[in-house]
Amino acid sequence: MDRIASPKKTKETIAKHNFHFSKSLGQNFLIDQNIITKIIDGAEIGPEENVIEIGPGIGSLTQELTERAKKVVAIEIDKSLIPILKETLQDRDNVEVINDDILKVDLNRLIREKFDNGAVTVIGNLPYYITTPIIMKCLEEKVPIKAIVIMIQKEVADRMKAKPSTKDYGALSVAVQYYCDVENIVNVPPSVFIPQPKVDSSVIRLIVLKEPRVKVISEEIFFGIVKDSFGKRRKTLLNSLSSGGLNLSKDMVRAVFSACGIDEKRRGETLSLQEFAILANEIAKKRQ
Repeated sequence: MDRIASPKKTKETIAKHNFHFSKSLGQNFLIDQNIITKIIDGAEIGPEENVIEIGPGIGSLTQELTERAKKVVAIEIDKSLIPILKETLQDRDNVEVINDDILKVDLNRLIREKFDNGAVTVIGNLPYYITTPIIMKCLEEKVPIKAIVIMIQKEVADRMKAKPSTKDYGALSVAVQYYCDVENIVNVPPSVFIPQPKVDSSVIRLIVLKEPRVKVISEEIFFGIVKDSFGKRRKTLLNSLSSGGLNLSKDMVRAVFSACGIDEKRRGETLSLQEFAILANEIAKKRQ
């Protein structure tokens, strides 16, 4: 089977099947074989690796994944792409295409049934509007995932790897770094897609830690504090937490900051993961 990751082949395939791009699904197909190779090299896909691919499109990345990996399960939401994938992957016997919405898939069950509970690598060229929900689903559901390698909007990638006291640092930075190490694989210009997006992209690798980076008594309280701290960035932590979703009084918040040795006048974007954990654990103790 000829590779389809070129402008000519992609256009021919789309025309043959009378396929129309869906703006609502954020579809942009990769047409650069060099970028595809960099993604798979960066993901460290070898002959023993099991892969879940999110949004295979017409199969440009899937074709090379099947040549490198042990088994690939590709999940595609657009049913009009299923016959195209059947054709572009017809000579591959280690791939299965599932027509479903990744946000509705029971990933633990899928891994149990398709990969005998073995750890998987998740790979995808994600629609920008659902990047965060997909990543957080993979991480929060405690799925046996080794790594998540994804093409996303560069601006979002910058937020994921941002450090405290920078403009990109926020709730997403804390959530991703709580669960993962973040590596940048390659930055990608709009020109390697059909149609071309209006923004630059990045491929990043999230290496899932065996244990979260910090120990917390209650993840609910930890993530509640993170959400409240970044909800209104101009507010001090005292005001953010005492008016947030955890229903904490100002006196309680002052007592917590005093016990933790953290200045109540600081803002959320200045706190490290460790400091968020210290605050969360102190609040959890006071609520016991």
